[in-house]
Amino acid sequence: MHRHYREDEHSYVLTGTFGALLGDSVVTAEPGTWVFKPREQWHTFWNAGDTPCEIIEVISPGGFEDYFRELCAIWPDRSNISPLLRKYALDMDLDSVPGLCARFGLI
Repeated sequence: MHRHYREDEHSYVLTGTFGALLGDSVVTAEPGTWVFKPREQWHTFWNAGDTPCEIIEVISPGGFEDYFRELCAIWPDRSNISPLLRKYALDMDLDSVPGLCARFGLI
């Protein structure tokens, strides 16, 4: 789970089935569907089907793309991620991953 304080996320589903947890709501979306993930809301997303899911991800306003560049520069050593999360006003709950995988049957 993660949340942004400055950006909204929009996912447009191209292929497959897109699953998302938006706060406490579970959303499943098929091709041709937009899913809105507003700033300040805890959320995550995954492939909810048996075939590949492809999306177009739009994060607005611009500038957050640099987060991914900077994350690549430190990966896989996450010990230095805190300054990056502060810089991009992003909360991340990595401890949520096992529970989410169990809840939604993800590998």
